[in-house]
Amino acid sequence: MFVNSFWSLLPAIIAIALALITKEVYSSLFIGIVVGGMLYSGFSFTGTIEHVFVDGMITQLSDSWNVGILIFLVVLGSMVMLMNRAGGSAAFGKWAVEHVKTKAGAQIATILLGVLIFIDDYFNCLTVGSVMRPLTDKHKISREKLAYLIDATAAPVCIIAPISSWAAAVTGFVDGANGLTLFVRAIPYNFYALLTIAMMFTLTLADFDFGPMKKVERDSLKELKEMAEGKEPSSSMTGATDQPHPPVSSKGKVIHLVLPIITLIICCVIGMIYTGGFFDGENFVDAFSNSDASVGLVYGSVVALLITVIFYLATRVLSFSECMNAIPEGFKSMVPAILVLTFAWTLKTMTDSLGAKDYVAGMVQNVAGNGAFMNLLPAIVFVVGAFLAFATGTSWGTFGILIPIVVNVFGGDMNNELMIIAISACMAGAVCGDHCSPISDTTIMASAGAQCNHISHVSTQLPYALTAAVVSMVAYVFAGFIRNWLICLPIGIALMVVTLLAIKKADV
Repeated sequence: MFVNSFWSLLPAIIAIALALITKEVYSSLFIGIVVGGMLYSGFSFTGTIEHVFVDGMITQLSDSWNVGILIFLVVLGSMVMLMNRAGGSAAFGKWAVEHVKTKAGAQIATILLGVLIFIDDYFNCLTVGSVMRPLTDKHKISREKLAYLIDATAAPVCIIAPISSWAAAVTGFVDGANGLTLFVRAIPYNFYALLTIAMMFTLTLADFDFGPMKKVERDSLKELKEMAEGKEPSSSMTGATDQPHPPVSSKGKVIHLVLPIITLIICCVIGMIYTGGFFDGENFVDAFSNSDASVGLVYGSVVALLITVIFYLATRVLSFSECMNAIPEGFKSMVPAILVLTFAWTLKTMTDSLGAKDYVAGMVQNVAGNGAFMNLLPAIVFVVGAFLAFATGTSWGTFGILIPIVVNVFGGDMNNELMIIAISACMAGAVCGDHCSPISDTTIMASAGAQCNHISHVSTQLPYALTAAVVSMVAYVFAGFIRNWLICLPIGIALMVVTLLAIKKADV
């Protein structure tokens, strides 16, 4: 009775609700996992234990894709620790303060860097966080605001970038059609992603925040003063993932941060196209579309780590023993993110085993089969996709379920503009739900990148993501009838700006 029914969503709902209420993510996720195991086993004790640990946690931790992501996290954590100890981060912070004079400038610089690093959301989150954290701290921007800017330029940017791991994933879910062509045509209709970017610029240029973010931004001024006075900050400025401050080399320069980051980007791109067969004769676009992002990121990050160590030794900012000591410390800094990811993946296994995807897919097919709702289908698909991604914490799994359904509804007719809009709505909804969900791996990575308390990040980001979601849904209603992005996208952007200015005037 619990399989392929509303009960299949209960574990995720419980985990998310507890996390938001208790502000404690580990126990909340574990309780949701246990509830899923109990429902699957029919409340059998041994069956629950076996399903949770054998079918769930052990299976997820032995999955090659997941292991690749964990290795990438560890290597990236080690690189960040090396850059910090070499003095590169501190030198960049000093340089940035001299050249970026305003708080708005620091936020725009963060957004632009996030937009530029579009190849992969995990890579985006941790790289932007490590690079921009010194600058945002200097300009009294809270870690929660930094986490929001990171998160909002991760998945929302990757889902509108034709050369990204997300584009590769989407094209793989489209049978009987040119997936990359369809992806490109859907970009102007991806309202959530585009409006989120518009929202960030509007909030920054209008210099205001609302909801819980407004409070933490105000509190960050006090906390940064406490840090400057050598006192222990009162909440999340140091973040759950901060480590004790190690000795920092006095020889560090900006190049000791910039060169490793550039090396990392280049090596990861090469690693990804290598896994896609670029060096076996495939062209760049096809190689990226066919790439294995998990393996490619491991290849790229490990090579970049080796080059970074050699560079630091050659320039004598760190000794060999100091480099080797920094590597396990970087591992330690990623343990909280790895733990949350492991629990999130296990929870996803619980909901999958209960048939959550099939239950939601059935609802969408019922709606799509009703001709009276066809013009509203994009808006409906957007809401369903957002709900499914929020409950399961996975964007890729969400559009992997919904895109084939949408394609089948329209018979794969690439000339049908409504199909393009509905597919874009599916991708936008998946990103929206992922953006809102505390069990989303991208949300977890954004917290880790900003070194911000995870639940604090989720609770401050949620009103922003929901605002963009509501405006996006209205834009999809227009799109279902008008079916022309040249008209609908400007309407959506105008609605977003007007909505935000109205919120500012009301001083919410």
